[in-house]
This record gives sequence, structure tokens and C-alpha cells, in this order.
Amino acid sequence: MLEEPHTTTQTVPTTQTVSTASDTAASEAPESSGDAGRGGYRAAFAVKEFRAVFAAHALSLLGVVVSEIALTVLVYQLTGSPLLSALVFALGFLPYLVGGTLLSGVADRFPARRVLVVCDLVCAGCAALMALPATPVAALLGLRCVIAAVSPVFSGTRMATLTEILGDGDLFVLGRSLLRIVSQSAVLVGFGLGGILLTFVPPRGALVITLGTFLASALLLRLGTRRRPARGGGGSLMRYSLAGTRQVLGDRRIRALLLLLWVPPMFVVAPEALAAAYADEIGVGTAWIGLLMCVMPIGTIAGELYAGAALSPAARSRIVLPLAGCGLLPLLAYPFHPDPGWILLALLLAGSAGAYTLGLDRWFVDAVPEELRGRAMTVHTAGLMTIQGVGMALAGAAAEFWAVSTVVGGVGVLGTLCCLLLAAEVRRTGKPAGGAEGEAEGGTAEGPAGGPAGSGAGVAEKGAHIDTRDGADHDVTGR
Repeated sequence: MLEEPHTTTQTVPTTQTVSTASDTAASEAPESSGDAGRGGYRAAFAVKEFRAVFAAHALSLLGVVVSEIALTVLVYQLTGSPLLSALVFALGFLPYLVGGTLLSGVADRFPARRVLVVCDLVCAGCAALMALPATPVAALLGLRCVIAAVSPVFSGTRMATLTEILGDGDLFVLGRSLLRIVSQSAVLVGFGLGGILLTFVPPRGALVITLGTFLASALLLRLGTRRRPARGGGGSLMRYSLAGTRQVLGDRRIRALLLLLWVPPMFVVAPEALAAAYADEIGVGTAWIGLLMCVMPIGTIAGELYAGAALSPAARSRIVLPLAGCGLLPLLAYPFHPDPGWILLALLLAGSAGAYTLGLDRWFVDAVPEELRGRAMTVHTAGLMTIQGVGMALAGAAAEFWAVSTVVGGVGVLGTLCCLLLAAEVRRTGKPAGGAEGEAEGGTAEGPAGGPAGSGAGVAEKGAHIDTRDGADHDVTGR
């Protein structure tokens, strides 16, 4: 029987067991961790609370996407400044670092449901103020910063809560994957639908719609999830938050897993950030810009769906290091100037390599103690969004001096070297906690250094453990 941390184990009408964070979640989940691996995503949707979280995530994500588009158009209409209009998107990245470090303690110090609902209400209040005709441009940008600062707290709290709703085994991995797929889908269709919406309603009217999505999300979370106590923490909130960040980054294994979740997205955003410049370089029309930007998210969604529905937990664990280490190699096609169709195929393959995150999610959650999960996930979300912004900026700066094809090819080389080094570090810090192997063999899964999976007994530098990812989830929307 598979051992997992901080859970109760309840027998269900199968030949295996399901491990969950509470008796309630266990009674709702009809399939075991092993069954979930074979039955795919239906096992996660069978849990009532997860359905509420999933619907709330889709609504709040819709609110973020619509607000970004509407605010960009509104600021440009008011100022005529492309720089200020572009700042709307930039401000979606920059405050993540502040909110994710100084406010991460909120996720563990207060009951999760209260934090989630309050975050949605804060975002709703910001959207309401943005929709007021008298709100000046400076205030619009400031309110955008507030939403961005709240987002990592919301995301980290939600991810920590998922381990209590679905357990920290395979159901959590599948649930986490579903939320990422929604985020990637928003990249594909959200901005297009937002553009269509703005042909029928003015930008401030679209912000009123955003207000409604945030309120609906808050209502779903309030009525659809049960109250859980805070994980603990006393003293100054800032000190508590920073202490959690030090714990997260101070443990060698956790740091290695975290970097393996951060670094591939940092490099893989380069082709999307430079899509317009690359289309101009090779002399294709504007339609190709859309194709160059959307094909990688399509690959990511396809890769996640296949890994979640068709692969067992053991198989997902086995592909983590190969995919993470080699997922950027398709970008090496750029310097050879192939036909655009081959570039689309390369981007599709690079996106599909994001399937490595399903197995890595499990290793990560096995490395995290329950009392640190909210802060760890908040730090992870903040770092992921920040490092993607840095990756976009560096790729743009490099393209000022070299051809886009050279820059993207260089990104493929440098990124692959970094990812291979990180994969080696993950391997060195202990045997991957892919509890799936033990389950597949009917034995006891082993943790990072030979201890029971999730017990943390084998972690070399004990300072803390951690959890999982919002994006290779190249989650540009931030929620």
C-alpha cells in the first residue's frame, strides 16, 4: 500500500486504497490513487469540492483576462500612449514578487476559504473602482498592481487547499493539471473572446463584467468548499512570510525541484515574446503571428491531457527528468531557417514537453510539510510569474543585437544546459519521490532519499519541504 504524508487512508470498493486529506474528501472520491492514474481526470471531478474550485478558477481567470484586455484598451484610449498601455501587462508580472514574498504567510496563517473569498472580493473591489468613469489612469495602473499582488496569495492558498480536498497523491496531480489546462486555454481563447466583447461593450462595461466574475468566484468558494482551520503561524505577518521563504529556498532538494519548475518556463517564453519580430524577420503575414503564439499552448494542453489521461503515475514519474532536460531542444530548429511549418512543429513539441510537470508536482508535494504548503506554493507562483517576465525581457533585449532566429536558438542551447544541470541536481538530492513506482509494483514507495514517500525522512537538509506549480504552466494570466 502506498504511503502518503498527512493523510488518512480509507478503503473504497476496489482492490486498492485512496489516500486523501480528510474523511470527507475520501468518501467523495470514488477511485484510488492508482485508479485515478488509469481513469484520468474523472476521478478529480468526482470530488464535489474540486468541482467548485475548478469553476471558481475558470471564472476568476476569465475576470483577469477580460480586465487585462479592457484595461489595456481603456488606458490607450485615455492617453494615446503605447508605453502606458503596455504597462498594463507588465504590471501583471512585477507585483508578484512582492505579494509572493511579503504576503505568503497569509496562505498559512488564516483559514483557506476565508483567504480565497477575500482575495476574490479584493479583486472585485478593484474592478469596480476601475469601472468608475472618474478613475484616473494612475489609479487604474495602481489597481492593476493590487490585483497582481493578491494573485500569488490566491493561487498559493488554492493549491495548498487542493491537497486537503484531493489528498496529496495522484488525484492532486490530476486536479492541478486541470487548473493548468484551464490557464493555458485562456491564453488561446481568452484574449480573442475579450477582443470580441469589446466590439459590443466599452472597456469600462467589460470591467463591470469582470466584477461579476470575481463575485461569482467568491460565492462558489464560499458555498462550495468547507471551512478548514489555519495551518498556524504567529508574530509579524511579514516575518512569518519571509521565514517561510527562507525555509523554502534553504532546503537543497526543495530548491532544486522549485528551480526545475521555474527555469524551463523562463526559457520557453522566448519564442512567444518574439513572435511578431520573428514573423517580420522571415517575411510572413500577421496571421502567422497568431499561429506562432498559440501553437505552444496547444502543445502544452495536448501533452498534459495525454500524460494525465493515458499514463500511469509511474510513467509520469519516469518522464520528468528526460522531458525537463530536453524539452527546449526543438528550439534549435530556429537558426537553420526552416519553412514556417517546421517552426510550428518545433513549438508544438516544446509545448508538449510541459507534461513533465505532472510527475514533478507529485515529487514536490511529497517534499512539503503541511504547515509550509501555503507559503511554499505562494512563493512558487510568485517566482514563476516573475521569472517568465524576466525571460521575456531578456529575450527582447537580446533581439536588439542579434537576429530572432539566433536568439531563440541560443535560448534552446542555454536553456537545455541549465535544465540538464537542474535535472542532475534533482537526481543528486535524492531518489525522486515518485511514489507511483512503489504503487505500480505493489510495494512501499520510497521518498527522496529512501524514506517513505512524503515523510520527508530522507531529505538531506531538513529545513522544510514544499509543493507545486502554476503554469509550465506558462500561466501568463497569473491566476
